[in-house]
Amino acid sequence: MAEAPKIELFIKASIDAQSVGNCPFCQRLFMILWLKGANFTLSTVDTRKAADVLKTLAPGSQLPFIIYNDEVKTDTNKIEEFLEEILAPPTYPKLCCRYKESNGAGEDIFRKFSAYIKNPNPGLNDRLEKNFLMTLVKLNLYLMTPLPYELDKDPDVTESKRHYLDGDSLTLADCNLLPKLHIVKVVCKEYRNFTIPAELKGLTRYLEHAYKEDVFHHTCPVDSEILEAYSAVAKYLSK
Repeated sequence: MAEAPKIELFIKASIDAQSVGNCPFCQRLFMILWLKGANFTLSTVDTRKAADVLKTLAPGSQLPFIIYNDEVKTDTNKIEEFLEEILAPPTYPKLCCRYKESNGAGEDIFRKFSAYIKNPNPGLNDRLEKNFLMTLVKLNLYLMTPLPYELDKDPDVTESKRHYLDGDSLTLADCNLLPKLHIVKVVCKEYRNFTIPAELKGLTRYLEHAYKEDVFHHTCPVDSEILEAYSAVAKYLSK
């Protein structure tokens, strides 16, 4: 039996310099390693002292990064590809999507959210909110549309009941999207009193299932950490 690799994950620390900080890329890799069932050590890095840590361990890079058997890897997308390739069946589960469309679902949400939440002009709010809402509607449509495996089981099914983007199990696509959706949910409630409409049944179902998963719930930063991170860029609208 091959010896288990030594894996160290370095992510952004919270304000207390110990807990998980606000960084969807950090949470993404944390979730992937957790879902893989790999043994790894987690180090939260205080960004106020990060320069010293990075200079020593990963010069010229940013958080997150991993050290895999003494080899430093720094690009989040490349790390994801590497872990999927190296932590492979039969020892580790496969996490890639069956359907390529699942990988791109929700990809425009964070950009429209950023424009919406950083806008200080009340006159522009309705248009920006509508643009943002349309991205949620588009994701909801994907989550409500039956995937081929569901149609194979029942050709007459008209509405998907799946839990996640690609089926009933979390995949790499979910590890990418869910941390961003959590930030969206927390920040929009605080700055715009906006909550995801209950009419978006697919998206509501998606988040409800995700929050029940330890791998998601326990890798999320606390709400106050997210709000602190956005305090410099998000704008309240003057009444």
